Amino acid sequence: MEQNVQDERNEDTKEGFLNLIINIIIPVVILTKFSSPEKLGPLYGLLTAISFPIVYSIYDFISKKKLNFFSVLGFVSVLLTGGFALFELDGFWFAVKEAAIPLVFAIFIFVSLKTKYSPLKLMVFNDKIFNVPKIEESLEERKNKDGFEKIIKNSTIILGLSFVLSAILNFGLAIYILKSPPGTEAFNQELGKMTALSFPVIMLPCLVVTGGAIWYLNKGIRSLTGLSSEDIFMIK
Repeated sequence: MEQNVQDERNEDTKEGFLNLIINIIIPVVILTKFSSPEKLGPLYGLLTAISFPIVYSIYDFISKKKLNFFSVLGFVSVLLTGGFALFELDGFWFAVKEAAIPLVFAIFIFVSLKTKYSPLKLMVFNDKIFNVPKIEESLEERKNKDGFEKIIKNSTIILGLSFVLSAILNFGLAIYILKSPPGTEAFNQELGKMTALSFPVIMLPCLVVTGGAIWYLNKGIRSLTGLSSEDIFMIK
């Protein structure tokens, strides 16, 4: 089982790098270096840049044969970027769009608190990160399942807040950077700059908050199960 988990983790790492290259690096290079009138031009530069994540999303769906809520929203986000640019909407509406996507994530997560389905268990508390069978066995022995559900709920709230933070940072970054009129080389360059800065400015703070959720979850599990971190995590 551990070998299968390790293989899946390696596959996820490769997929993560591929996502980074196709969804960020290639579009940024095209928007910033190939949008001049002498090359692709503002319109075709933009269309070429967004075509990479769109085609990759379609390929990913066809190869995996399943829809993922977060992937669908990301796909819609790219389409909206292209649509907004084609209709030459100003930077404010791009900022609204950039904030709306993580805000939808946050709403989805907070609404899930009222259901039996937890996105935290799907995204974080899974057998790629945690030794789920051992944890569940210990919770059952100590009769601490109710306490564990409270830990899951609080960790889910922290995860939702990370997306709220992302929405705020997305909006602020777009307002700060997107100054030029859409349909121009300068706007494409600004869009590329915003995409490039989205990782250090937005993703890193959100990763810190998400890390806090994992730390809180780990602390709660250790308290409720009596297991050590070495026993709790699959990552050795």
